[in-house]
Amino acid sequence: MDITFNKNEDHNKLQLSSLKRKLKKVKEGGGKIRIEKHHAQGKMTARERIAYLLDEGADQIEIGALVGDEMYAEHGGCPSGGVVVIIGYIRGRQCIVVANDATVKAGAWFPITAKKNLRAQEIAMENRLPIIYLVDSAGVYLPLQDQIFPDKEHFGRIFRNNAIMSSMGIPQIAAVMGSCVAGGAYLPIMSDEALIVDKTGSIFLAGSYLVKAAIGEDVDNETLGGATTHCEISGVTDYKAKDDQHALETIKNLLDKMGAPQSAGFNREKATLPTEDMKDIYGILPISRSEPYDMLEIIRRLVDDSKFEQYKAGYGKTLLTGYARIDGWAVGIVANQRKVVKTKKGEMRFGGVIYSDSADKATRFIANCNQKKIPLVFLQDVTGFMVGSKSEHGGIIKDGAKMVNAVSNSVVPKFTVIVGNSYGAGNYAMCGKAYDPRLIVSWPSAALAVMSGNSAAKVLLQIEKATLKKKGETITREKEEALYNTIKARYDHQISPYYAAAHLWTDAIIDPLETRKWISMGIEAANQAPVDKSFNMGVLQV
Repeated sequence: MDITFNKNEDHNKLQLSSLKRKLKKVKEGGGKIRIEKHHAQGKMTARERIAYLLDEGADQIEIGALVGDEMYAEHGGCPSGGVVVIIGYIRGRQCIVVANDATVKAGAWFPITAKKNLRAQEIAMENRLPIIYLVDSAGVYLPLQDQIFPDKEHFGRIFRNNAIMSSMGIPQIAAVMGSCVAGGAYLPIMSDEALIVDKTGSIFLAGSYLVKAAIGEDVDNETLGGATTHCEISGVTDYKAKDDQHALETIKNLLDKMGAPQSAGFNREKATLPTEDMKDIYGILPISRSEPYDMLEIIRRLVDDSKFEQYKAGYGKTLLTGYARIDGWAVGIVANQRKVVKTKKGEMRFGGVIYSDSADKATRFIANCNQKKIPLVFLQDVTGFMVGSKSEHGGIIKDGAKMVNAVSNSVVPKFTVIVGNSYGAGNYAMCGKAYDPRLIVSWPSAALAVMSGNSAAKVLLQIEKATLKKKGETITREKEEALYNTIKARYDHQISPYYAAAHLWTDAIIDPLETRKWISMGIEAANQAPVDKSFNMGVLQV
């Protein structure tokens, strides 16, 4: 190991430490005081409820832990979007659990809360996963109601999805463990089975104050919509629980009796660890996102036995394609090669750039994986497609379009890991969020944007200078430098993996050593949803 490896390792471990500190803070929800008030009411927190519900010691992954990061500051913030979403196991059955965090604005729904809930339902629908709702919410956050109420991807879409999932035969169980008011009252009742906790759970379209204002009736909330009302009078709920633990035990017992899921038949053998040390990843990844490195060395530290069978190894070298196993699952990997490569003609090519032959190779490989029913894993560190007259004359647009077409029409599950750069059309071709990966995560080393901060700042600076010049303003070197630094700082903030995670452009920022777990659990989930369509690229045939 050389000094560069050690410097890289120190840098990447510091980034990982920052991530862990951020996640620790996020898991405090609304803070210690609000958690204590929650406990004083005899209630468990959202994370405590999930921990009690899931099988102890079994693997789990959290979706959107960093959602809402540095958002809504003027409203007091919204840690984790006010809702916790975790994929885990209940009595050995893989499920997705959605729990409102009532320590954050009483569990009220912010715009990002709706987006996160919809993402959880999307995962459930794509993978036929049972979904458990632990409801404890004051409903829509009224100061932002115009951003959450009326549009297609807003609050109402949740109930539409409830209905669609029911028709698809996806089990939905809801436990009302706190407030469940107004439109939100439909979610548990549109689930297959609903529980309610006595004295702390309540369901009604309008609370006692609103009822008094609307029709003049005097009634307390417990009589209006408590557990006794809905279990013994209205028949709205199916099970009455004496406390949180009782409700969660009931859910466990319900899951325990479900029939076995269907299987898509993805190939799996006994898992083995990589023979190369996975921790070397910290030393291989360079400090600068512009520095080259060998992506093949990363792959060897992610796949079983460190075995990677390359497809067209000598052709289109700026993309690596090939077959491997991850935690026993057969996968097809498409990865950006970040080192400078040389063609047979002696031409030097930039690492991380997609050339025509690379795009052609990837298109054919993706088609092969679809034909053989092999899930796809994309490892992104891409700066985009090659530009210039030579590339344009060589048909880079057409070859790039074919690759995008293949990714778009792929019917096998796709999983995306953003290792480093994720710029421009390269993000699209390498299965960015818009191309429906079953899961998409980034490492702390990731950067997502139309272009790099340095390039974007130079372009924006030229525009700003031209604007100032038209106004007759003189730009000194010092002023130009200050302007450039201001623009770059703003842009760099936006390309951060935390900015992407906050807006749910990725499902999580993860430790590189957790990559195998995420992909394995993702394929296990996808294996419950048989592939019922055939791969077809339309007019853009390979």
